[in-house]
Amino acid sequence: MSIPTHLSDFVAAAQRAHETGVRFAPTARGMTVPANRDECLAVQAAIAGARGAVAGFKVAAGAGQVAPVVAPIAAADVVAKGGSIAVTDLLGIELEIGFELLKPLPGPGLPEPVAEYFKPRPVIELVDTRLEGEGADTPLLKLADMQINAGLVSGTALESWDGSDFGAVEARLVAGGTMVLDGAACVPGGSALANLRLLCEVLGDHCGGLQPGQVVITGSLCGLPYFPAGTEVSGEIAGLGTVAVSLI
Repeated sequence: MSIPTHLSDFVAAAQRAHETGVRFAPTARGMTVPANRDECLAVQAAIAGARGAVAGFKVAAGAGQVAPVVAPIAAADVVAKGGSIAVTDLLGIELEIGFELLKPLPGPGLPEPVAEYFKPRPVIELVDTRLEGEGADTPLLKLADMQINAGLVSGTALESWDGSDFGAVEARLVAGGTMVLDGAACVPGGSALANLRLLCEVLGDHCGGLQPGQVVITGSLCGLPYFPAGTEVSGEIAGLGTVAVSLI
């Protein structure tokens, strides 16, 4: 997917924001911004191509003109379990269920038996925007901005998974002195496998398509709370495992 010429300034500014950590205000600069989902995906592909390898994808049903929502996660933004990430001001934290692809998909859609192709693992998605100013939080600009993904922390994969779905789960997320989640939680839409299926059905060859070793994340169990530097974050999903990261 080639980037439309009229969006080249937006793409260049977004690439600089990824490199420097300094946000930009597209409307204040008079930039042309993506006007539809296809243009948002073209922006994603251009930025992902410039940043290098893709480590996975996020997916959501979404609504309106951005649906379904897909966005790549750059390998450059992956943080090791128990590792650390620098925070500009505040960083969003989402405890999620991820699925690692083990071998090439046979075709579009979710293959069966699913446990031969995927392993689940607990993950923390790191969330931040490259944008500021008027309209920065509109659905189209968020989608163009990698659906505001800023990184991924993966826990250990579950080796003994039998292919069972995850919907309602017991989970815990602690951030500093804040108990974000402690008890029942639900995957967005009620089914992690349904969200994984959606990604497999709609991604196609976007940003190289889904490849072995990449992780698909299926939506937050805890909303989207934000925390400053100096926060220690730890999460656990019952029956799946633990994951942690330090904000510095």
